[in-house]
Amino acid sequence: MSYLTDRKRATGLGSAKSGAAHHWSMTISSVALLVLIPLFVFTFGSALGGTYEEILAYYSRPFPAIVAVLTIAVTFKHFNGGVQTLIEDYVHGMAQKVSMIVMTCISYGAAAVGIFAIAKLAL
Repeated sequence: MSYLTDRKRATGLGSAKSGAAHHWSMTISSVALLVLIPLFVFTFGSALGGTYEEILAYYSRPFPAIVAVLTIAVTFKHFNGGVQTLIEDYVHGMAQKVSMIVMTCISYGAAAVGIFAIAKLAL
């Protein structure tokens, strides 16, 4: 009788040998988003309807800026992992490699633009 956990038994199995690590990464980012999305909605909702100067003053405070940056970073990392799974399942050959590169560039590029916008407001 083996006393290994299900995760330990699955590590290293499958064609890519990284399925358990990818699932664990997606689970962690899902839990992080479960906390960050309500915080982001609460902080962003407080800023809605304000003038430009009020928004600058609001996002110059550390808490709203940090929540916004963390939400953007984790969301696009989670998006990239989900799209990677879809591409691996449904696209094959050279198109798979190109699609993965393009989607990774798009997701990290969009995250960089969002984080730059928040940094521009906060600083």
